[in-house]
Amino acid sequence: MNVQEEKSRSRILLGSDGNALVNLVIVNAVLFVLLKFIYVIYQLSDLNLNAYYTNIFNWFILPANIDKLAFRPWTLVSFMFTHESVMHVIANLLWLWMFGYILQDLTGNRKLVPIYLLGGWAGAIVFVAVRYLVPGVPSNPETATLFGANASVMAVAIATTTVAPDYRIFPMINGGIPLWILTAIFVIVDFASISVSNSSHYLAHLAGGAMGFMFIYQMRRSRDWSLWINNFFEWVDNLFNPGKPSLRKKNKDSFFYKVSGQAPFKKYPHVTQQRIDQILDKINQEGYHLLTDEEKDILRRAANEDDL
Repeated sequence: MNVQEEKSRSRILLGSDGNALVNLVIVNAVLFVLLKFIYVIYQLSDLNLNAYYTNIFNWFILPANIDKLAFRPWTLVSFMFTHESVMHVIANLLWLWMFGYILQDLTGNRKLVPIYLLGGWAGAIVFVAVRYLVPGVPSNPETATLFGANASVMAVAIATTTVAPDYRIFPMINGGIPLWILTAIFVIVDFASISVSNSSHYLAHLAGGAMGFMFIYQMRRSRDWSLWINNFFEWVDNLFNPGKPSLRKKNKDSFFYKVSGQAPFKKYPHVTQQRIDQILDKINQEGYHLLTDEEKDILRRAANEDDL
C-alpha cells in the first residue's frame, strides 16, 4: 500500500452517514424485494408469469440488442442491481460485503461506488460488443440479456486485492489468510456458476475485474477516475439540499500562504502630525507611563518613519 492510500485510510463505521457499502447493499436488497413482491402479486392473481418478465423484469436488465438498449438507457445502471434468484443476490452481497469492507478500510468511503459502477459498465460494454463482434458466441443479441452485480463485485474484488494482496483476514487462523487466496476462491466460484454456453458473461466479468485493476493502477499515478462520479453525486445531492455546505473549497476560499496563529495582514491607520502632537501633549501633562499601548505604538511607528 503506497503513501497516498495510507493517507486516505479511514475506518468507516456501519452506522456512519453515507456509508457507501451499506448503501450499495440496501439498493440491491430493496430492488430484489420489490421485484419479488411484484412477482408474488402476479402469482396470486393467476396472471401469466411470462407477462411479469415482459412487462416488469426485462425493463431492469441490460439487453444486448443495441436498438432496444437505446430506448432503455437506464438499464446501464439498473442491471447491476437486479437479481432474479435468492442465491444469486445473497452470493453477490456476501462477496460485496467482504471485499467492500476491506476496500473502504484501505481507501476510504469515496472509491467503492465508483469502482462498482465502472466495473458494471465495463462488463456491459464488453457483453454487448461480444454479442455483435465475436461470431463464435452462440446466442443472438435479440434475446441475450445481462443482469446481476457480478461484474461490479469482480471489479471491487480485484481492486481490493490490487491495493493490498497480502492483507490478512481471519487472523486467528495461523496468522491470517492472505487476501489474494480469498480472491482466487471468489473468481473460481464466480466462473463456475456461469453456464458454459454463456461465454459473453465470462468476458463481462473479466472486463469488470480488469476495470478494478486499472482503477487502482491509475489512482497510484494520481489519476483518480472516481472524481467525476463523486462530483456528479454531490451535484445531485445539492439539488435536493441547497443549504448543505459544499465539501469542495473554491479557489477564493483557499489560503495559499501560512495563516496559522496570525492574521495574513494587519491594517494600520495613517498617523497624522496632529495625532502625534496630541500624544506629546499628554506626555507633558500626565507622563509617559499613562499612555495606552496604542499611543505608544503610534509613537514607535512615527520614530521608525523618521529614521527612513
